[in-house]
Amino acid sequence: MARPEHLIRLEAGGANTVTLQTTRGTIDIEVYPDRAPLSAGQFLQCVRLGHYDGGTFWRAVRADNDHGSPPIEVVQAAVAEGAPPLAPLAHEPTSLTGLRHRDGTVSLARAEPGTATAAAFFICQGNQPALDEGGLRNPDGLGFAAFGRVLRGMEVVRAIHRSATLAEAPAEYIRAQVLATPVRIERAALGGWA
Repeated sequence: MARPEHLIRLEAGGANTVTLQTTRGTIDIEVYPDRAPLSAGQFLQCVRLGHYDGGTFWRAVRADNDHGSPPIEVVQAAVAEGAPPLAPLAHEPTSLTGLRHRDGTVSLARAEPGTATAAAFFICQGNQPALDEGGLRNPDGLGFAAFGRVLRGMEVVRAIHRSATLAEAPAEYIRAQVLATPVRIERAALGGWA
């Protein structure tokens, strides 16, 4: 019997699996809608609607190029160009969800609290406690909204993280962080392989 192209695994009250097929390899992410319903819910909605198909991993923040304090190490991805705008989400702090920014944690990028959307997410390289509520990365101390973790494919994430970056950028804060060759998300799908 042929294996289905993808197997949707929606467990009531449990985790969901998302597979990102990129030009550098496959990344499987476990998403926790029971613990971070707004952040995880919008991320899963973007997957279902195909907003990440054609999106990119475009930014790598490393010790050698970070302009914030304390320094962090992450890769950041975005929906495909032309994807419809998303409604900003109420902030889901780590104190509420119990999810911490550890190696492989997936979280929403944000400016002010309540401005995050699933249009931009990042994956942690190593433990990043400065991104948790009470951490010092943001002056407000509220941290970022973690909603999932990488199950398989951290070697792909680490390869993206090590990729060459451009010296210049459209904003000073991200100078030397924009990937010289963004890594395309060819397809994002609910489920994993059976």
